[in-house]
Amino acid sequence: MGQKTHPTGFRLGTNKAYSTVWFSKYSSFSSTLEEDYRIRKFCEKELELFYNKVGIAKLEIRRKIGQIELLIYAARPKEIAQEVSKTDLLVKLKDSLKILINNSSQICIRVIQVAMGEKESALVARFIATRLEKRIVFRRVIRKVEEILGRRKVKGFKLQLSGRLNGAEIARVAWTREGRVPLQTLGADISYATYRAHTIYGIIGIKVWIFLGEI
Repeated sequence: MGQKTHPTGFRLGTNKAYSTVWFSKYSSFSSTLEEDYRIRKFCEKELELFYNKVGIAKLEIRRKIGQIELLIYAARPKEIAQEVSKTDLLVKLKDSLKILINNSSQICIRVIQVAMGEKESALVARFIATRLEKRIVFRRVIRKVEEILGRRKVKGFKLQLSGRLNGAEIARVAWTREGRVPLQTLGADISYATYRAHTIYGIIGIKVWIFLGEI
């Protein structure tokens, strides 16, 4: 059961919150959901160069009456502040979003700092992907991640890579685990993320579980 259920979706309402918060009528639900999807894809494309530099962990969308609030969680928000002062990044992003969604709602963008970026599974998965795309041996990448997470003294973690590892002809799955990763315990705070590394020999799937402790 625990291996077949999404760790975040399994804990929604207990110790995990939704990444999108809004209410709508039944008739407008599908269009609002599609609008959220387009906003996320657009932000990922526009901020692609800043994801690794700034350490963007996640995006949250909160809707109010006549307002759309976009929360950007970053490990190094000062880097965004420097880019904003240079190129008015957030102003351009707001203008582009207004054109994209064609909505009269006011758009508000806030940047929130993540306390410990090394404990965010999304940042760890992206770190692994960037190293694999630079053709570094996957076992060396895994050892590096184990050292980083070991210094942060997390309760436990699990890493899984699948695909043509190191350019092998036959795809396979490699994984490692340290400590406890209780997937079936609702009280366990599990940070889970998936990502894809686009290498010259194919796509490698990355999954990261990090056990942050009991709640």
